[in-house]
Amino acid sequence: MNEIDADAAPRARVGVRDVARAAGVSAQTVSRVINDHASIRPETRARVLQAMDDLGYRVNNAARALGTRTTRTLGVIASDATLYGPSVGIAALETAARAADRWMATAYADAADAASVVDAADRLLSQGVDGLIVLAPHATTLPALAAAHVGLPLAALHTGVGADRQAAGAALAIDHLVALGHRRIARVSGPADWLEARSRDEGVDRALAAAGLEPGPRWSGDWSAPSSAALASVVAGAIRDAGGPTAIVVANDQMALGLIAGLAAQGVEVPRDVSVAGFDDNPDAAFYAPPLTTVRLDLAGEARRAVAEVLGEARAAAPEPPQLVERASTAALAR
Repeated sequence: MNEIDADAAPRARVGVRDVARAAGVSAQTVSRVINDHASIRPETRARVLQAMDDLGYRVNNAARALGTRTTRTLGVIASDATLYGPSVGIAALETAARAADRWMATAYADAADAASVVDAADRLLSQGVDGLIVLAPHATTLPALAAAHVGLPLAALHTGVGADRQAAGAALAIDHLVALGHRRIARVSGPADWLEARSRDEGVDRALAAAGLEPGPRWSGDWSAPSSAALASVVAGAIRDAGGPTAIVVANDQMALGLIAGLAAQGVEVPRDVSVAGFDDNPDAAFYAPPLTTVRLDLAGEARRAVAEVLGEARAAAPEPPQLVERASTAALAR
């Protein structure tokens, strides 16, 4: 590995005129290539792009914005990035934005506080973003932005058709448990004011109704493992009751992890005493004890859909349907 020479003179910034000279074109032609002008011939575009690469030219996004009235930057309003879903969502949006030749700026907000959400939007608007994407929205987030009249294209992950896929994924977990012979199915929901939690609950309710089953006991957590671990003694008591649940569907994998660990401390073994299914298929789910049966969403596809929506592209490729990933935390009913 080469060491950095701290005494080396800084390299002079390469400008549009330098690229134009190397490519044998005018500065105006280089500008048109940078701004994706349709009138540029493919061979000219290729020559200019090669010159940019050879010289190490980097597009000055702020300067380009002066001429095009666009920064080619999308703003993302996010919250709770310490949780698996939001953190992976941010990474997926970054990848989708880059694939669309856009940059991404992120502002964090307290999703339950409308003023915090509007402040995050204002910070992004001050950077001249071309559109906003809301990640893991709280029930108050979108109404707060609508009331603020941000005046930019707005999209959200996990709403609209995305919400339908959330519900369909939760239904897959119920269908799996029913196929294993379970008829008394409880759940641990996410926070009631999160749209993802609502969609997943709707999917559970629909699948139970379709199977002719009554909803079992229901508890709620805050998406974190500690929140569900704290429920373990109450859940263990319900499992031990006559007619108690034989299976539990949990709204995300982190809460499933906390619940399984908490139940083990109560002497309740998964799946011997109760089957547990999660949601998200986070990278560690296969290494839980036992490995977790869960639902996988095409988060990369959801991110591409949101980016296409905010860019006004009508024909975005649809994300893949949710997929059940069966592992050892669920088993056929033994009693």
